[in-house]
Amino acid sequence: MLEGRKITKKFGGLVCLRDVDITIEEGKIVGLIGPNGAGKTTLFNVISGFYRSDGGTIRLQDHDISRLSRNRICRLGLTRTFQIVKPFSTMTVFENVLVGALSGIHNVAGASDYAEETLRFTGLWERRNEMAGTLTLSSRKRLEIARALATRPRLLFLDEVMAGLNPTEVKEAIDLIRRIRDRGVTVLMIEHIMKAIMSLCDRIVVLHLGEKIAEGTPEEITSDRAVILAYLGEDYIA
Repeated sequence: MLEGRKITKKFGGLVCLRDVDITIEEGKIVGLIGPNGAGKTTLFNVISGFYRSDGGTIRLQDHDISRLSRNRICRLGLTRTFQIVKPFSTMTVFENVLVGALSGIHNVAGASDYAEETLRFTGLWERRNEMAGTLTLSSRKRLEIARALATRPRLLFLDEVMAGLNPTEVKEAIDLIRRIRDRGVTVLMIEHIMKAIMSLCDRIVVLHLGEKIAEGTPEEITSDRAVILAYLGEDYIA
């Protein structure tokens, strides 16, 4: 689905990503973890077209997207959420999702039908007429996912969609992400809640100081000494 080779990003003299390789297989959920400042969101921004890389190549299936705009990348089927959710607060929940649907369906009737389907799938249909700015954090995060899904992605990037949620809400988010995968959408997710990462992900990529230090199954990652020292902590030592 996605292959990145030697992805590099610099801000002045600061190297935020250095020769990062990443491969995402279709139909999988892949986790991206690491300490704060490791370069996780920067990698999201580079792949999705919000930043231009300073080196390396990125391919989305048959397309080289290394130099494409974020809009073209979205139309090719890669959509992402944002760590800080910013819905159109003076618009309704339905209107927020309709905006996403209109990015790929260029008639209001068809886009409205797809927005309804997306809201029902994400459990927001009953709140469709509420103003987005009045939603709780949990519902705003779910709306962020719904807006992204409305663009009909094949590959979805999720940036800390569980941050700030209580245990019940985390469980609901885990269930939703599984259903998204089962619907045929491949997922790359940044998350600090290790219970979610370990239960959801087929593979995990670990960044530290802008470099990939490990990749493997959840079991392999939790027993990797470099990952334990850089991120997981001594509690994960077997």
